[in-house]
Amino acid sequence: MNIDTIVNQDYRGKSLNELVNAPLTALCGVSEQQASAFAAAGVHTVSDLANLQVVKYATAIKALASCEGLSPKEEAEEGLLDDAVEMTFPASDPISVDSGITRIEVAPDRVDAARDHQNAQAMEATKEESMGSAGMGTRYLQQGEGGNR
Repeated sequence: MNIDTIVNQDYRGKSLNELVNAPLTALCGVSEQQASAFAAAGVHTVSDLANLQVVKYATAIKALASCEGLSPKEEAEEGLLDDAVEMTFPASDPISVDSGITRIEVAPDRVDAARDHQNAQAMEATKEESMGSAGMGTRYLQQGEGGNR
């Protein structure tokens, strides 16, 4: 995070140690009126605000809320919904499940891997070079003028 984006113009470029002891108005979004309200509660600096136990509790609750699973009520509702879907479309009755199918899409034909591969041309050239250097050609043996084709 770029600290200069969260502090007011007068406090940009200052070190973190300087910002810790800065007044609350150093933070973007904190007005003089809000700073006065905090001052009435004994909060004068950024450090004072960060050390408030209430702020720590709020931060912990917010962080843990994203990890929390479903409540018992939500789990029960989810289970009821699953049961309702199962009763409407039982897995043992494929006809009722399939009755809503109106179109079946067919997968495209398989791609030719030899042509589709990233290095297919380089591999083919290497293969031809190695066969040519081994003295093995792909031409037919020629006998006489007509050959044996």
